[in-house]
Amino acid sequence: MTVPALSSPVPTRADVFAAHEGGKLSTGLTAPLSDARDLAIAYTPGVAEVSRAIAAEPHLAARYTWTNRLVAVVSDGTAVLGLGDIGPRASLPVMEGKSALFKAFGGLDSIPLVLDTTDVDEIVETLVRLRPSFGAVNLEDVSAPRCFELERRLIEALDCPVMHDDQHGTAIVLLAALRGACTVQGRDLESLRIVVSGAGAAGVACARILRAAGARDVVVLDSRGTLVPGRAGVTGEKAALADVTNPRRISGGPAEALAGADVFVGLSSALLPEEYLAAMAPEAIVFALSNPDPEVHPHVAARYASIVATGRSDFPNQINNVLAFPGVFRGALDAGARRITEAMKLAAADAIASVASDDLAPDRIVPSPFDPRVAPAVSQAVADASTNG
Repeated sequence: MTVPALSSPVPTRADVFAAHEGGKLSTGLTAPLSDARDLAIAYTPGVAEVSRAIAAEPHLAARYTWTNRLVAVVSDGTAVLGLGDIGPRASLPVMEGKSALFKAFGGLDSIPLVLDTTDVDEIVETLVRLRPSFGAVNLEDVSAPRCFELERRLIEALDCPVMHDDQHGTAIVLLAALRGACTVQGRDLESLRIVVSGAGAAGVACARILRAAGARDVVVLDSRGTLVPGRAGVTGEKAALADVTNPRRISGGPAEALAGADVFVGLSSALLPEEYLAAMAPEAIVFALSNPDPEVHPHVAARYASIVATGRSDFPNQINNVLAFPGVFRGALDAGARRITEAMKLAAADAIASVASDDLAPDRIVPSPFDPRVAPAVSQAVADASTNG
């Protein structure tokens, strides 16, 4: 197999900075403001009638404000892309970009909120107090293991959808891509031996969704080796994951885990030596998803794997969260859901896979992010799963 680089113009540094000058977002109007009558309707005195109505019947805020369609994109700047802990101000361009994607791909308004604290209690309290201003929370670029506690606490504290996209958006698209790869190869997910390299936010969520989807043999690696019950130093989310993965109780590191494995999922930035790939089973599937530098270069992976995917846009089979999160939040808000459930995530993955099913090939296991069918299919599937649940 050969993995061609995709031919697309590479932006220069000047192009990038010019596009970000002044930020990437602005507010727009949905009601006219061209004369005194418009002003009297949009603001005083007319607006007072709407405020009185909401004061009497709070549920009317969903109809007469943008709250019900507004996603708060929240970060503390501790795990931004591959840049690490760069702080809230430096994370803001990324959060603005996320908000732009919500609008372009999901038709949802969103507002980036970067918080100058890493204290979970303070973040939860801040968002609880801001709850009247938004309809859902997209957590972004929060470091592990705090991200697990923060998401759990917010789900408990808020009566609206909350999702940490680095965890669950990645997991949804990964599952969709693996379903596509299985269809191309005529294989069943349940029969695959899968190795997930990385036990951070994305690695934990990917392992869990694969298990929920029926994968029976999932082995997870952290920087010290495979997760097994009782391993020294394994606590919290890792310990819980060790209890439900690695059924053959493989010990050791990547060499032992990858011997005879069918699938490698890289979510750790740890480089994967070529000889480990050579030990994988025939017709191997390699998802080297760290960005911008994958665990193994696609050209090297293609020497041993039949299907290769990355997190990059300049190679085929990009595992891109934008395939998931706009439709997931749109579907949850359309359905009036208070939670984003496991069933909704699985439905989203199936919807993405179904869009790709008409044109599957080893280099096309997921649809393009620009396929206009993706977000509507995901949002409908998520809304249906919410209603059925």
